[in-house]
Amino acid sequence: MPTYSALTTLDAKEPADALAEAMEDFLPEPVGVGVFEIEDGSGRYEVGVYFEDEPDDTELALMAAIYGARPFVVSLVPETDWVAHVKRDLQPVEAGRFFVHGSHDAERVPDGRIALLIEASMAFGTGHHGTTKGCLLALDRLDRAGFRGANVADIGCGTAVLAMAAAALWGRPVIASDIDPVAVDVARANAAANGLERLVHCVEAAGFGHPDLAARSPYDLVFANILKGPLLDLAADMAGHVVPGGYTILSGILTGQADEVAAGYRRAGFTLTARDEIAEWATLVMRRA
Repeated sequence: MPTYSALTTLDAKEPADALAEAMEDFLPEPVGVGVFEIEDGSGRYEVGVYFEDEPDDTELALMAAIYGARPFVVSLVPETDWVAHVKRDLQPVEAGRFFVHGSHDAERVPDGRIALLIEASMAFGTGHHGTTKGCLLALDRLDRAGFRGANVADIGCGTAVLAMAAAALWGRPVIASDIDPVAVDVARANAAANGLERLVHCVEAAGFGHPDLAARSPYDLVFANILKGPLLDLAADMAGHVVPGGYTILSGILTGQADEVAAGYRRAGFTLTARDEIAEWATLVMRRA
């Protein structure tokens, strides 16, 4: 069965959300609708709509005009076995002592590495993205400098690869949270697949908004690999949940956004101890004064 994609962009989130909601009632009925922030610092949003039957160009043009969107671009999506494709192309990631791999590469783990299994079908948060790899490298560097995290949280955990890395490195409990219930389910499954289900506790929460997160606070290390806006919103709350002398590792930040995020955390009482860049992404290590 062929699949058609119809993509457009808008200059703000509110009209993008409104267009996406309206497209749910479009004919032919779409099989999927999504809204995504374009991570280039422009503040624009993409609306993607997917159909089994080819949509009418005139109707799409009308919808775009009503909501102030750019004209839809319609494409025929080739049929692909994406899991097989990812398994073939998704190579293991080495970040310091961490070796992130799929089950198809389980026999390739080098001696002396901390292996973290993330299946290829769970591609977001496998370590290939510059933000995740940057956080793993920062964690490895902190440990080599003598830091030992006794109480660690992973905010916006995705696949929980960062929470698992800390738990595997130090053998201590870590709490991982995400606002997306699907991500929380994936995180739990990954912790179990790595034999870390007794150490990695996963909860659904926005920021620190869960009783289990409050009960374990304050932390000596918090990961927050999210986006610039949520990171800045979280700065004051972060200061209230990190012990003096404790660290937060921040990512999900474009290099052009890093100074603004660092400034926001300095105002909240943190100092910048390290900044790393991988491609267009920055990772900041901040220490609470």
